[in-house]
Amino acid sequence: MSNTAKTLAVAGAVAAAVAAYGTAPAEAQAKEKCYGVSLAGENDCAAGPGTTCAGTSTVNYQGNAWTLVPAGTCTTMEIPAAADGTARHGSLTELSRDLPSA
Repeated sequence: MSNTAKTLAVAGAVAAAVAAYGTAPAEAQAKEKCYGVSLAGENDCAAGPGTTCAGTSTVNYQGNAWTLVPAGTCTTMEIPAAADGTARHGSLTELSRDLPSA
């Protein structure tokens, strides 16, 4: 293999590695914490007092439990209305609705 071919091969490998490295942070930034949208036991974290973290929510759409969702979709996510017919949406901050009974 000539020096030119070796140089091109190394340059191609470096370019591929840099491209792969550059996509991971963009994917991580493309998510946001959304409170009140996960089903019981399917939250990513922060399920309030008495729970530890991921998978510990005990109520569907628990307001103090969050799930990662695509950025920009949280507050427009469609979730079923509350039992009294009140509309519910995700929130970028913790909610005081749909909390487990003490």
